[in-house]
Formats: sequence, C-alpha cells, structure tokens
Amino acid sequence: MNHDNYPDNYIRGILNTVKTIAMVGISPKENRPSYFAFKYLLERGYHMIPVNPGQAGKSILNQTVYARLSDIPEPVDMVDIFRVSEHVLPVVEEALKLQPKPQVIWMQLTIRNEEAAQLAEAAGLKVVMNRCPKIEYGRLSSEISWMGVNSRTLSSRRAQNLGTGVQRMSLGATNKKGDN
Repeated sequence: MNHDNYPDNYIRGILNTVKTIAMVGISPKENRPSYFAFKYLLERGYHMIPVNPGQAGKSILNQTVYARLSDIPEPVDMVDIFRVSEHVLPVVEEALKLQPKPQVIWMQLTIRNEEAAQLAEAAGLKVVMNRCPKIEYGRLSSEISWMGVNSRTLSSRRAQNLGTGVQRMSLGATNKKGDN
C-alpha cells in the first residue's frame, strides 16, 4: 500500500467498520491533541479505550485507562498511536500478540514507521500513517465544511444529516468489507 496517499474509500471503510479503538499515548490534559481526538471519537459513538502507563487505573472522560494494550480485557478493532515514530514498533508488536488481533493500526499526524507498517500488513492488518481519524471523520462526513472550514472541495450536495446537529452526520454507506 502507498502510505503517502490513501483513497477515501479505504479511510471511510476503516472508520465505518471499527467500533472499539484503543488510543495509545492519550494525555489526560484537555489541551492536548490526543485528548481532543479521543473526546471527538467518543462523542461520535466509538468505544474508546485510553492506554497510557503513567495514567493506568485512572480514568479519562469516564473511560478506564490501561497501562498497555495487553491489559485491555476486550477485543480492540483499531489501535490509534499517539507516540513518536521511534516508539511505534513496540506498540505494533504488542498489538499483533492480542487475540483477536486488531483490524487496523493507525498512526497519528507526523507519525510514520515503515518497519511497523510492514509488520502489521504482513499480519493482515490495515495500516494508516500520518493521518488523524478525527480529521478524516470530519472531512469524510462533511462536518468540516459544514462548520465553515475550507475543505477545498466544491459541492452542491448537502451533508447527510442523521439527526440533530452536525454531530450526527454519516461517513456514507459501505459494504460489509468496509469498501464503497
């Protein structure tokens, strides 16, 4: 896979398929990007699990924090990594030992680790690098442009609204595999 450019249907398929996301490296500080992304995804209906060894046993946004992925007592669909690139490989190695394995390894903005990506893909996982699921969700659901952010895309179509407010917009339909 070319990790410099992801087709929208690849990202949409992931975001429509995963339900449980473990965020490794989340900060309890409200002004940190990891906290904001965690809160956003939690509010969009994802089951979010915080992973931070320094905060283990505490809670972030009423979710119990675990020290490591192997401490999580339930299956995880996606591992969202908020750690610098050189710390990604051990996280991916631990994720690959989980039973069942997650479906996706997602590395946040500015985070790339080719070795970790190759290892995950060789094990059959999807990989995204240097992207933020919060931003991608907002872009693909039209929340970003609905809120007045210039997405550089012109369209006469209104965003699909699934309830009240922009928080209920949809990513669009996919088939069972998560593809369009």
